Amino acid sequence: MKEPTEVPTARARTAGAPTVPPTGAPTAPLLSIEDLHVSITAGERTVHALNGVGLDLRHGEALGIVGESGCGKTMTALAVLGLLPHGARVTGGRVRFDGRDLTSADPTTLRAVRGNTVGMVFQDPLTSLNPTLTIGAQVAEPLLLHKELSRKQAWRQAEEALGLVGLPRPAERMRAYPHQLSGGMRQRVALAMALVCEPSLLIADEPTTALDVTTQHQILELVDDLRQRLGMALVLVTHDLGVIARRVDKVAVMYAGRIVEQAGAHQLFTAPRHRYTQALFEALPERAAHRAAPLRTIPGLPPSLTVRTKGCPFAPRCTHASAECRGEEPELVPVGQAGQGGEQEHSHACFHPAVPLAGVGARTGEGAGVRTDTDGTAMEAEAEAEEVAEAEVDARTGRVAPAPVLLELDALHKEFPLAGGVFARRRGSVQAVGGVSLRLRRGETFGLVGESGCGKTTLGRIVAGLEEATSGEVRLEGRDLALLTRTERRAERRRIQLMFQDSTAAMDPRMRVGEILREPLAIHRYGTRGEQESRTAELLDAVGLPRGAKHRYPHEFSGGQRQRLGLARALALEPDLVIADEPVSALDVSVQAQILNLMRRLQRERSLTYLFISHDLSVVRYLADRVGVMYLGRLVESGPTEEVFARPLHPYTRALLGAGSAAAVPEPGAGTDTGTGLGPGTSTAGPATLRGEPPLGPAHATAPVSGCPFRPRCPKARDLCAEREPAQLGPGVDGHRAACHFPVEVEVEVEVGAEVEYKAEVAKGELPTHDK
Repeated sequence: MKEPTEVPTARARTAGAPTVPPTGAPTAPLLSIEDLHVSITAGERTVHALNGVGLDLRHGEALGIVGESGCGKTMTALAVLGLLPHGARVTGGRVRFDGRDLTSADPTTLRAVRGNTVGMVFQDPLTSLNPTLTIGAQVAEPLLLHKELSRKQAWRQAEEALGLVGLPRPAERMRAYPHQLSGGMRQRVALAMALVCEPSLLIADEPTTALDVTTQHQILELVDDLRQRLGMALVLVTHDLGVIARRVDKVAVMYAGRIVEQAGAHQLFTAPRHRYTQALFEALPERAAHRAAPLRTIPGLPPSLTVRTKGCPFAPRCTHASAECRGEEPELVPVGQAGQGGEQEHSHACFHPAVPLAGVGARTGEGAGVRTDTDGTAMEAEAEAEEVAEAEVDARTGRVAPAPVLLELDALHKEFPLAGGVFARRRGSVQAVGGVSLRLRRGETFGLVGESGCGKTTLGRIVAGLEEATSGEVRLEGRDLALLTRTERRAERRRIQLMFQDSTAAMDPRMRVGEILREPLAIHRYGTRGEQESRTAELLDAVGLPRGAKHRYPHEFSGGQRQRLGLARALALEPDLVIADEPVSALDVSVQAQILNLMRRLQRERSLTYLFISHDLSVVRYLADRVGVMYLGRLVESGPTEEVFARPLHPYTRALLGAGSAAAVPEPGAGTDTGTGLGPGTSTAGPATLRGEPPLGPAHATAPVSGCPFRPRCPKARDLCAEREPAQLGPGVDGHRAACHFPVEVEVEVEVGAEVEYKAEVAKGELPTHDK
């Protein structure tokens, strides 16, 4: 391996475009899974995790496996390498890799394959890396196990591998520990470990879950580029449809341990045939008919895999199910043969498949196998009527007046001390939030986006009272929370509640749900014990969970149900403001739609205000009324959501939207290069990726960037950007603003003495659009 001079960039790819196998590569499949059955025994229960899975993957091909949580995606990937969990075993079928049957292979053979000819990237790099070993030791380990190399040679090749995956300063990172790296860096290390022996096959299990959009885009571009260089095959396991939309050659859709549809990527995304596949696509936020309309959801829950049932496993949730569907299980049958140009064979297991519609029903859900309460037009009218009814009407003018301001942040700063040495003396500070000012009106949703480490979560924790600001003010309906007495502050703080990103870690596993929901009521002395029990029951009703759930523990619930519990706990004290920190980042698309619909409904019913923190641009666009973009602790752009998405002013916002569009789901009936997946009017011009990495951590604390902090990564940076930092946005309520010397939208030269200053205005039709 040779270390590249810069981060590799993959060539442009189109959906469904096949990868040409290396010259001389055999035509036989590299990986062949034949009628695979896997069962997990726990006590007296047996879970039939996989039920007849069959897949073929050739040299250089990329396969995406998608589906809801628990459908068998990860179990299929683990079965290839014999890494099944305790109690699981292969009960039928076989897995053949490069002509060898791995299901009957002895442990020595499997160890020779793992990490050598087959590499695997696990979902959570932090838990898959050893916290007690340096990065260099862990990346070099596969080389020492599988190659006849000295420690010095293995260390040198490990450093080259870290450079290959684009990790900055690889020689320095070799001596670092996992906890000293960001999430994106840890994912690159995991990728380097999987690739250091140059495998023929890479299995990536949710490699971009919880990563921000730019880091996600960089990782996927990197995998594309390495696959082209090494002629490597890829199995990409994910629940994120946008991730695989333009990244794989073919897709397998799994449900209840079975493959229910398989096709080329372009074929599947533009003309899905199975009702389950179509329902998954319809649940995407970008497919909503209107921002005010509820998302379409898949009713019910996936079937229990402990009991073998007759018929199609999706029948209880499908509106097109017939008696035939309930009595007989459909087989996976081809509906289109592989054609010229690399098109894959299209097959599905459905008695009543959807009829391909050329672009029709892309946003209305026409033909989908999901239940809806009413049609899109009625839902849109109902939502608009509710918004008008809730707004205040000026008696003198008859116009709809804006809602009152609930929360104000004024020049908010937060610095964390940086200590070091034997005596842990302070040697600097890290600025997490740098002068943020904004206002939230009652009943609105303000979306906060940006890369990991930009200060989004820290800002939310300051507002919730979990962190103290270094300077600045947090005012709730005009009252500065820092100036209140302890009793007054406690009374005000109950009006602001936080919905955590990891609902599992946020709940005590030793407490039952009833105790968890009653705890905040008891702390704030809400009524009698009987009234608290009654309130707990009301909360379970509000989030759509049975009252009997209060007797169960958090681990007994699914991820979506735990997120409902997190929302219920946040609503226990009847707050005015809920801070939702990445509430749907780890949920599959169908559960995500249910949670978002629930949040919208509760917002209307209770006049809630949301500060919604997320890296998912399509979710933010659907849910938020206004959006703010953060970079290195600063709010660099803010404005109405549609305005920001359609006409971004800051180059950083433009790059975020470009990266988001690169991973968006193609619209049905659209060409491979059209449709951003982020909704109509989304700007996709400009750079899709950002130069370099954000200067986070100690390096930023001890050697801060002069002038504009985005300057080192900005394609439009000039001398003025190095000399002077752009003005902060200020506490404006309405309007579209950006903290940039040279906004993207419209630039006008204005002579001031001997200096040329550049000022920008939002395009309103009277000024021509051009770039300097």
